[in-house]
Amino acid sequence: MSEALKKCIEACYLCAAACDNCAASCLEEDDLDMMRDCIRTDIQCASLCRLAAQFMTLKSAHAKKVCMLCAELCQECGDVCARHKHDHCQQCAKACHHCAEQCRNMAA
Repeated sequence: MSEALKKCIEACYLCAAACDNCAASCLEEDDLDMMRDCIRTDIQCASLCRLAAQFMTLKSAHAKKVCMLCAELCQECGDVCARHKHDHCQQCAKACHHCAEQCRNMAA
């Protein structure tokens, strides 16, 4: 397994964990209406990141396509989370943007 592939898989799993933490933490915030988009994209992003990591690990012929979609959703999720000042959102935004970059590299 190449170093680039390992880095992308690791970034996907770290992003999924950050998204899970962010979604759970957002549910504890006072203004849930403000957090809806964040929670929604966190859940979707975490699922897709795990799928992308699985496809890469399995050496699927469709891994690059999944990584392209993952990069798109990670970018969106990171952008949504970055709008919030909460520490969990800021950490999630960083993980998402890093994963988006790694997935774009993998899909290229």
